[in-house]
Amino acid sequence: MPVNVQDTVDRILGGNVRTAAKLIRDIDDGIASSREVLKALYPYTGRAYVIGISGFPGVGKSTLADQMIEAYRKAGKSLGVLAVDPTSPFSGGAILGDRVRMQRHGTDPEVFIRSLATRGYFGGLTRSTRNVIDVLDAMGKDIILVETVGVGQDEVDIVTTAHTTIIVLIPGMGDDIQAIKAGILEVADIFVINKSDREGLKKTVRELEGMLAMSAPRGSEEKWLPPIVTAEAIRNRGVPELLSEIETHKAFLFSGGKRHLKEHLRKRALGELIDTIKESVVTEIVQELENSETFEQMIDDVVEKRTDPFTLCDQLLAERFKQDL
Repeated sequence: MPVNVQDTVDRILGGNVRTAAKLIRDIDDGIASSREVLKALYPYTGRAYVIGISGFPGVGKSTLADQMIEAYRKAGKSLGVLAVDPTSPFSGGAILGDRVRMQRHGTDPEVFIRSLATRGYFGGLTRSTRNVIDVLDAMGKDIILVETVGVGQDEVDIVTTAHTTIIVLIPGMGDDIQAIKAGILEVADIFVINKSDREGLKKTVRELEGMLAMSAPRGSEEKWLPPIVTAEAIRNRGVPELLSEIETHKAFLFSGGKRHLKEHLRKRALGELIDTIKESVVTEIVQELENSETFEQMIDDVVEKRTDPFTLCDQLLAERFKQDL
């Protein structure tokens, strides 16, 4: 059944949960009609504040997000929550572990929770995450929480999506911190050391402070220096302090004639444009390949080592762009 774009847009702007859920499913599945709806919704985006939460599995990201939801609801804020999960190898859908932990908020009409599958997409975010954020934004959500599947050099995508990026660590991660320090120092706006009742808290804080001090740029009075918050999310300790630091970072973004915010928005726009180009070009090329009479022969050539994927890719791209000239 054809999608009535204007009707869908009106329902989304009115906060219709069922319509939003269907649109998000269509976006995640790559349904072509969702693109037209996103075009129409785009002018109504840019009002929500987006918070990214990232960290290794087991550091308590979901528990922290759960407590943040409760705190923001007590403050009267409406929320959209995206849990970016690893893809199930059987169904291709998201494994809903993170969503289950937040299920107590599922009956709250002011909280919209959705899991998205990574489907092998590098960077910690799915290819559709930015689009889904736009849908929740257009719905009128005040805060959008995005929880990603990891942290490291490949997870830097989140920094161009979230206004404030939180990296969650736990005590005793010394070697891991050293291994990922380049990635997290680029990404983090706030560090949370969760499960702070564990042994090694002071050592972890000291190591992190040392890394931050060494990486602090000159003229740092104009730069944001990430604070360190210690927390026990399961006992709701440290969450008020975290929300206070988020507000401080938000004030920083909006300071200086909103210069920092404009820099962030430009990075996000660039990321959205590049993602859209990649998705459109790859989809078009793959569809042409699959409909080609020589497609099976190409695969056989790779299997039989008569060529390799790199050479074949170069040939296909050369032929494809030669056609467009």
